[in-house]
Amino acid sequence: MCPMPSAEMTPASRHEPEPVRPAVAETVQPTREDEVAAAGSELIGGPLGRRALLGTSWWTPVRVVALVAIGMFALGLVQKAPCYHSAWFFGASSQYTHACYSDIPHLYQGRGFADHLVPYFDKLPGDMDYLEYPVLTGVFMEVASWLTPHSGSIQHQEQWYWFVNAGMLMACAAVIAVCVARTHGRRPWDGLLVALAPAFALTATINWDLLAVALTAAAMLMWARGRAVAFGVLLGLATAAKLYPVVLLGPLLVLCWRAGKWRAFFQALAGAVVAWLVVNLPVMLTHDATGFHIREGWAKFYTFSKERGVDFGSFWLIWAQNTSTPPTTEFVNNAAMVLVVLCFLGVAALAFTAPRRPRFAQLAFLMVAAFVLTNKVYSPQYVLWLVPLAVLARPKWRDFLIWQACEVAYFLGIWLYLAYTTSGDAHKGLPTQGYHWAIVVHLAGTLYLCAVVVRDILVPERDVVRRSGDDDPSGGVLDGAEDAFVLGAATHPPRHAAHFEAPQIDWGRSETLSHRDGSP
Repeated sequence: MCPMPSAEMTPASRHEPEPVRPAVAETVQPTREDEVAAAGSELIGGPLGRRALLGTSWWTPVRVVALVAIGMFALGLVQKAPCYHSAWFFGASSQYTHACYSDIPHLYQGRGFADHLVPYFDKLPGDMDYLEYPVLTGVFMEVASWLTPHSGSIQHQEQWYWFVNAGMLMACAAVIAVCVARTHGRRPWDGLLVALAPAFALTATINWDLLAVALTAAAMLMWARGRAVAFGVLLGLATAAKLYPVVLLGPLLVLCWRAGKWRAFFQALAGAVVAWLVVNLPVMLTHDATGFHIREGWAKFYTFSKERGVDFGSFWLIWAQNTSTPPTTEFVNNAAMVLVVLCFLGVAALAFTAPRRPRFAQLAFLMVAAFVLTNKVYSPQYVLWLVPLAVLARPKWRDFLIWQACEVAYFLGIWLYLAYTTSGDAHKGLPTQGYHWAIVVHLAGTLYLCAVVVRDILVPERDVVRRSGDDDPSGGVLDGAEDAFVLGAATHPPRHAAHFEAPQIDWGRSETLSHRDGSP
């Protein structure tokens, strides 16, 4: 990308690289800048040529990404075929040996949808007296129940219920891929990382997490477009579907603090609070002669989350299963809270002291990753929370595929472990120690991706997004903004953060950043 030296250039000038100033609306082509993407493209004819005519076909990057996401989602449905036909209904361990387990068909009857019970209002028979999901997820489940034929055998109804949910979740998957493709305006092809993520396809229909992930991805897109209120509303709705999106407000707080963008932050915060209350208040409060009270059914998600013991996928489980005195649930709750707070303080310190203000997606990924790594449960579908943020934070095929390989290994490991524990004396599957190694791989993959994101923050020249001349294309009002508050070494930053053998970049130049106003 650097110009060749001319005859008039002095010998000294040959050793001073020119700043990179990319074209205003040039789309970054992954096959030109990513060796793994270039190698993978050989399957479809090789890397894009320099003389290729772009923007002249119906097949725009966003449309391609959406169709690929739908295609991969459909392959994930095919992978569940053995369970759809029989394994969910017959045999204690067959749904695990086929690695096709899903909560969806089992909860159709277990949470009262088969009997037309209303979530949060009607009490359920059995150990779980109310639906243990946030309100917006409960609405999603109820709508799917309305669309399910309530006739024929219960097996037939459960099959239909899963199929209806799968169709609705497929729409969520397409929304996620499109939002990621459009968030970084000049990097639409990064959406293919989401669309082709194997762990994304394998875990998409285990539970209802994709609803919250889609709302969060849409919120990130709105923030990138400078629409703080819309971001807050969507983030509030996402938090009404799953708890994790609320942690994005923490990174946003410290970034707006560093940039002095308080108005945008408080607009986002207000939008989130109002949207969450609009969804929750009608279900949360009940009234009797003594006044208003918190409805027990609404509170079930929060009480269940607090009372739930150490569970699958977490390092806490390794500890609990390898000691004669496992930690109590109260201790784990408190310790996990302390660890999350410490992680947030670390993210804040990184945000204030980094040589360049970190990108919003980078800190958002780190904070959500910290939330799941320290949690007392790290279910296989939690990878869905991280995939869009990981793509925006570190759109590098090699690192992304290393992480995905670890997640696929864990996906297989947990089902083989459950097959082992449910197959009686046959012991078909993975014993406990083997499952612990699967957890270690699972955690190590996420920690590896966190490490390379932190490295990108400390050495911005290694950030593939900034290497092309952008500052923070997902940052909205933060993109190209001047710093208002910094600490430590960031108070006297070098012109370039560190020595790195790559073209040197001048971030924040108006001619470099002007493309964001017209991004697709």
